[in-house]
Amino acid sequence: MPVADTEAAVLIVGGGPVGLTARALLERWGVRALLVEKHAEPSPFPRARLVNVRSMEIYRQLGLAAEITARAFAPEYGRVRFRDTLQARDFATAAMTGINAPVPESPVVGVVTSQDRLEPALLAAADAPLRFGAELIGLAEEAESVVAVLADHRSGRETRVRARYVLAADGANSTVRQRLGIGTTGPGAMAGFTTVVFDADLSRWCARQPAGVYFTAHGAFAPLYPEGGWAWFFPTPEDAAHADWAGLVSRALGTGADVEADVLRVQHWTMNASVAERFRHGRVLLTGDAAHAIPITGGLGMNTGIADVHNLCWKLAGVLHGWAGTDLLESYEAERLPVAHRTLRQAVANTHLMIEVQNRRREQLRTGEAAPARIELPWSEQYFAQLGLVLGVAYRSDAVLADTNAPPEPPDPPDTGTDYVPSAEPGHRMPHLWLTPGRSTLDAVGEGFTLLTPDPASWGQQTATPPWPLRTEPLSEEHIGLCGLGPHGALLIRPDGHVGARWRDRPPGDSATLHHALTRITRSSTSAR
Repeated sequence: MPVADTEAAVLIVGGGPVGLTARALLERWGVRALLVEKHAEPSPFPRARLVNVRSMEIYRQLGLAAEITARAFAPEYGRVRFRDTLQARDFATAAMTGINAPVPESPVVGVVTSQDRLEPALLAAADAPLRFGAELIGLAEEAESVVAVLADHRSGRETRVRARYVLAADGANSTVRQRLGIGTTGPGAMAGFTTVVFDADLSRWCARQPAGVYFTAHGAFAPLYPEGGWAWFFPTPEDAAHADWAGLVSRALGTGADVEADVLRVQHWTMNASVAERFRHGRVLLTGDAAHAIPITGGLGMNTGIADVHNLCWKLAGVLHGWAGTDLLESYEAERLPVAHRTLRQAVANTHLMIEVQNRRREQLRTGEAAPARIELPWSEQYFAQLGLVLGVAYRSDAVLADTNAPPEPPDPPDTGTDYVPSAEPGHRMPHLWLTPGRSTLDAVGEGFTLLTPDPASWGQQTATPPWPLRTEPLSEEHIGLCGLGPHGALLIRPDGHVGARWRDRPPGDSATLHHALTRITRSSTSAR
């Protein structure tokens, strides 16, 4: 029988980057969580390789961006290169937009780094308790809580955790999702792959032409850490149990490479492509790969999960602290499910772009063109067409108040692709603007709601707004046109940095405008908690 209950406001199931980011965000918003992970320790495999610009904005809010950047590759590694073999010349190359150099639309730059370098920083970012080697084996929802049964792999004991909410971040084969009977849509398991982690000196072919990944006809090669180490990704061979991994790596490097590969680890994995049919079941919410398994091409999967919990955790905090109604949680699925579907479509398009590059090359070689000949990339120097997707997400839900008299926008905006046009329309991420040297509009938001206005004195006369956490930030006149405001207008920014409401100019004679907006956004008028 399980031992006595442990109480937690939020139980996080899964200790990868998404679960660890949720733990840090909840602590920032004053919620004590318990994180459990079935494995005995963080994974030693590199897995995810890219922290994009939006994720780095979130980590900047958590005070982690500088540490993550210091442990990552230099910006010049923010590039992909295509070669016939690792020894050959590039026949195509492209910069990773927002990774290889700053972009004017953000105060930060994304990085190339391995997941096993990211996770220690996330572990240290919060003091909330965590249990490794604790596997969820039972889940039951009650009227005011969820009861989870955990099996401790070290002691063999079973324990119970009673939580107000459960946040599932337990991967593409999520135990939580399966126990809830939530199905998925999409292609599902696409192919089996193997990652071989090895040491070798490949500097003669790569040092002068750095890249985050080298795509070859014999698999993809990726440097793991600034001080050394490599990974080789390729389709799993039929007789994997008896494979000579060092020999396979040497052959993949190409004839005459004369390199000995010291194989350290081998991992087999399945590339999945699916989205859960729903992201919420009562008090249980799905995030990350548990909600959407995104193919790795373009590095969108982990980053989409980080954006999930950034959207969700402030809402959980509001409900648990009493300044939001439980109906606010309905906006999580309404806002993030469409993003998951668009991201999956983009990842599939990324794969097709890669295949197109390789097909063009094979056609060159078939027709006898010279081996060093270059080909034109199909995405016009934009790394897999994702900047518009990661910065241009626009939410449509009851937690966003549309502009008065504005034409209605489609409920599912079209795929944004490469193009990102900053917008302060409700639902969009607040554009990055420098408030003062070194301080962005994105630095001004996050602890609670933020009112950005060129007229703080007038807006300060609004009806008092307890219990919502709210602060006012002055907006300089040079920015009001970019934000679509008049001299007395205002933007109400949610804790996740998205615009919740906009007043192009102050509504005359209404001293409770702000109070009414916060009530509607947080659903606090239906505050059965």
